[in-house]
Amino acid sequence: MSSRKVHFVSLGCPKNRVDSEVMLGVARAAGYAHVDDAADAEVIVVNTCGFIGEAKKESIDAIFEMAHHKEHGSCKRLVVAGCLSQRHPEELAREMPEVDHFLGSSDMLKLGQVLAGDAERMLVGNPAEWLIRSADPRTLSTPGGSAYVKIAEGCNRTCSFCVIPDLRGAQRSRPIADVVREVEQLAAAGVREINLISQDTIAYGRDAAGRGPGEARSTLAELVQRVADVPGVRWARIFYLYPETMTDDLVELLAGHPRVVPYVDMPLQHAADAMLRRMRRGHGGERLRRVVSTLRERVPDLTFRTAFIVGHPGETDAEFEELCDFVRWAEFERVGVFRYSDEETSRSHALEGKVPARTAASRYRRLMALQRRISHKKSAAMIGRELEVLVEGTSDEHEYVLMGRHAGQAPEIDGQVYLSGGEVRPGEMCRVRITQASDYDLVGEVLDEDERGAAPQPAGDLGAVAAKRRVALRVLQTDGRERQQN
Repeated sequence: MSSRKVHFVSLGCPKNRVDSEVMLGVARAAGYAHVDDAADAEVIVVNTCGFIGEAKKESIDAIFEMAHHKEHGSCKRLVVAGCLSQRHPEELAREMPEVDHFLGSSDMLKLGQVLAGDAERMLVGNPAEWLIRSADPRTLSTPGGSAYVKIAEGCNRTCSFCVIPDLRGAQRSRPIADVVREVEQLAAAGVREINLISQDTIAYGRDAAGRGPGEARSTLAELVQRVADVPGVRWARIFYLYPETMTDDLVELLAGHPRVVPYVDMPLQHAADAMLRRMRRGHGGERLRRVVSTLRERVPDLTFRTAFIVGHPGETDAEFEELCDFVRWAEFERVGVFRYSDEETSRSHALEGKVPARTAASRYRRLMALQRRISHKKSAAMIGRELEVLVEGTSDEHEYVLMGRHAGQAPEIDGQVYLSGGEVRPGEMCRVRITQASDYDLVGEVLDEDERGAAPQPAGDLGAVAAKRRVALRVLQTDGRERQQN
């Protein structure tokens, strides 16, 4: 008897991506095989994003697109999960009769009830009830030898523009031992790069003791050290650090540990003091300059990624110019720019001084153009360097060209290194000499084939998926891009 078939669409951030992978694991354990074509699926799951208006629209469009397969395909059950259904459960249930079941942002394991056929339509629970564990089923979908690992859920910050605490609950950190156990499983499956993620990674361990009665609470530096020391891990990368004073232990790991990538992802959001106050960020522009300067001075070969919001209520022309001056001064390697989304449940929604959409769009274009020039200069400086590259797979542009990433390129959000010469396989690490550069991407010649060595042989169930047939998960990101991740 052939397996039943399921199709997944995952929207939003890498944290949502991990949730989709857990649901993939739940489906696989229930005897379902993933199919790339939604028209062939008996069950379709859309894991939504509800963070900003654009993401909500993309989620709704994806739901209606998948609902089409209930009429014209083999789909018998349509499931909507994630942040959008957590945020608007009654409204969605009322306006989308095509949807058979709704799961919230912490209801990933309830998919098992849905697949068993004995579940209610509305299964949206308390967002603070779930925290991923190493024992939870999970099927990887990320390319090459890379995987995301969630170290915490929720957030305790009160940023005025953000609704994540409403969607995900308060901060809940995983015990170090459980995170390390998951990393060990991934490393045994052939994963070389571990990407540590949460909503507020710098706050890891502050919400709980993490070990036992009377013992000191866990720290992010301790967790990173333990993860980087797992045999088989080559790169340990940290995402989503809040701009506050970083401990010496953490800075030293970034600066000196051979397997901790000198890569900092720290969304700064703005640089003008008045704007940072309106955003309720808890600091001013001077702290940001100190943080950037300290990291530049102490971490050799640092790659600094950040993100900014333009068009937030009250943003003046002068404050936007101050932000541009800050970006010119800092010369960040990577910058993401977002136009403010006026979410009705956020504190910013009640602020006066709404910025016209045309003005916000103009500021977005100006800041992106400024950063593009900086990025081009940074990329051009890479020509002639020899770098270690993690091979991901076939290029999106040409089936006969392989691509990968060096340590300064995070998965999905940064550029690629397109490879020429040599024979390499996805999941391998190889030495590459950079020969060409564009604004964001590089071209490199593969070196030292004899010294590269074979990729580790994966072990266990997760390893079989990692090495032989990673699921081609349909991923939609909030900038409208869509990609198949093999």
